[in-house]
Amino acid sequence: MSQRVGGVSIENLKKQYGQGANAFLALKNVDMQVAPGEVVGLIGPSGSGKSTLLKCLGAIIDPTEGVMKLGDQVIYDNGWKVRDLRALRRDKIGFVFQSPYLIPFLDVVDNVALLPMLAGVPNGQARQKAMNLLEALDVAHRAQAMPSQLSGGEQQRVAIARGLVNRPPIILADEPTAPLDSERALAVIRILNDMAREYETAIIVVTHDEKIIPTFRRIYHIRDGITYEEAGQGRPIN
Repeated sequence: MSQRVGGVSIENLKKQYGQGANAFLALKNVDMQVAPGEVVGLIGPSGSGKSTLLKCLGAIIDPTEGVMKLGDQVIYDNGWKVRDLRALRRDKIGFVFQSPYLIPFLDVVDNVALLPMLAGVPNGQARQKAMNLLEALDVAHRAQAMPSQLSGGEQQRVAIARGLVNRPPIILADEPTAPLDSERALAVIRILNDMAREYETAIIVVTHDEKIIPTFRRIYHIRDGITYEEAGQGRPIN
């Protein structure tokens, strides 16, 4: 596979809510680097700024100051440098949440194929892209099933396929293993690591889950809106 430019770079990111005496800095000084093919953990107590950081990086809310890059593209430099933020989210950023949020009236393959269809990919080609990912994630045999017919682990695998289907350079995973037992939680992290390597995707996993924290090679702590990096254990996932 040819190397593609990817990864995430955040420099001196700040987010302020309110003005004057009511101003509150939710993010004070965030610096983060995630390489293509890398999965890093982002941990911190409630109210530390994790959700605010993900919303800024996911182009859901506006930062106040700083620089964000996806690969070699500057998407924010004290203001958005991308005209169509909805297209940015659709094409460049994958989301995996604690709850799968699958569309209940679409079957599995159409849940995954919907994003490329919205991006203009012909229906047949979009469904083939979806099937390729479902095969890689070992849920292709459930392609015609409805979300209500899936187990929790199967639903999360479909959600991962949906996050990957447009080959985004970044995936933001917000507590993706919280509802799962140890075996299924480690299976999800194994899948994310495999998919990161195969698709050269940078993945940021926000988690409180003690089961998976030892698997990260690098961890960012966030406290009071400031990030601190440390080496993780990088424990093999069996």
